[in-house]
Amino acid sequence: MKAGLPTIMTCVLLALTLAGCMGSARDTLSASSSGATDEPAKGFARVNSGSEEEFIMDVGRRVYFASGSAKLDDVTRETLDLQAAWLVQHPNWLVKLQGYADDPSKNVALSDQRAKAVMNYLASKGVNPQRMWAKGYGTERKVRNCAAKSCKSQNRRVVVNLRKEFDGAAPQAKQKQS
Repeated sequence: MKAGLPTIMTCVLLALTLAGCMGSARDTLSASSSGATDEPAKGFARVNSGSEEEFIMDVGRRVYFASGSAKLDDVTRETLDLQAAWLVQHPNWLVKLQGYADDPSKNVALSDQRAKAVMNYLASKGVNPQRMWAKGYGTERKVRNCAAKSCKSQNRRVVVNLRKEFDGAAPQAKQKQS
């Protein structure tokens, strides 16, 4: 089947017209974004180095634990290594370590052990222990309230929160130093 010159010309004109439309849509988008895949999402374009936002987005502030355990696994240590490096680089931040559990029978003690395990690990990687304090919250502030194993595991965590000053959960000696 041979296409005649008018048919080919019609296809070419149609393609050029569509390309022109796409170009104008792209120009409209480029007013706010170049469309590059590595560009920051809107609202996060001005994340400052050393900011809490940078810590949350680039490092991560949560680590997770196996059921009934305060033992650090390889994945947890990998995240904690990133946290420690960032915290050593940004010594102006204080660090509140909040431990949580999913088992009401062991909740506060286990969550406290988790928070202290994270604090000890960060200290072993060069974070000044005088900048940190740990507290176990048990089953308070659940991420998810559910019975499924995969769901409950989200509650077995330590959250690393950056602070400008010590709060009521900090030991008295550290509160007096600030």
